[in-house]
Amino acid sequence: MKQPLHEKIRADFEARILAGTLAPGDRLPTEQELMQAHGCSRMTVNKALSALQSAGLVERRKKAGSFVARPRVHSMVLDIPDLAVQIGERGQRHSYRLTRRQVRGPIAGRDEEAALANGAQLLELDGIHCADDRPLAVEHRLIATRAVPAIVDGDFDSISPGTWLLQHVPWTEAENRISAVGATREEATLLGIAPGAPCLCVERHTWRGGDPITYVRQVFLADAYDMVARFGPAGG
Repeated sequence: MKQPLHEKIRADFEARILAGTLAPGDRLPTEQELMQAHGCSRMTVNKALSALQSAGLVERRKKAGSFVARPRVHSMVLDIPDLAVQIGERGQRHSYRLTRRQVRGPIAGRDEEAALANGAQLLELDGIHCADDRPLAVEHRLIATRAVPAIVDGDFDSISPGTWLLQHVPWTEAENRISAVGATREEATLLGIAPGAPCLCVERHTWRGGDPITYVRQVFLADAYDMVARFGPAGG
């Protein structure tokens, strides 16, 4: 089936934004310029730009035009924290070491993986976060390559996957689950603690405009990390 033109225009800009060819703050061509370039109607162009806006990739300003949105950086439990920023704010040096990387399909019977993959492949990344070279958290992450195709070639030698995503991929919805767990044998080995030792586990699903982006499970040393939120009553 032939891809509708508005979807083609949207996909082209999305790929350029996620690849960094178009940087935050860059101005997109005007609607008139896009109409001329693609030989289409204003309605077609508007559909494409509206989809980019709904996905959080573009800001549309009346009389000024459309601009690449600036990714949000968050630090509260109700938002998405950047561990590198948080550790730096504590006066410590953050580092990340990748321990496993593979592109694969969803495992049969795991419905959440199938939903995340959305008919495409997943990038699986395992790693460990350190503060001043001391292990702080082990991380297991799955990323939807359909939603973030540029991630497949991402370089994580100097930046963690979470930081990369916050810098490159705007998000519109996230779900956090926080629980107390005992470290598995593998987690205990990486963290330098005894198997079964108490840890803080944070699991997060993230979406952009209804499309799944990533799932992450982070297991922290219980005595080395805390999460703080400040909020008011609903409607207040």
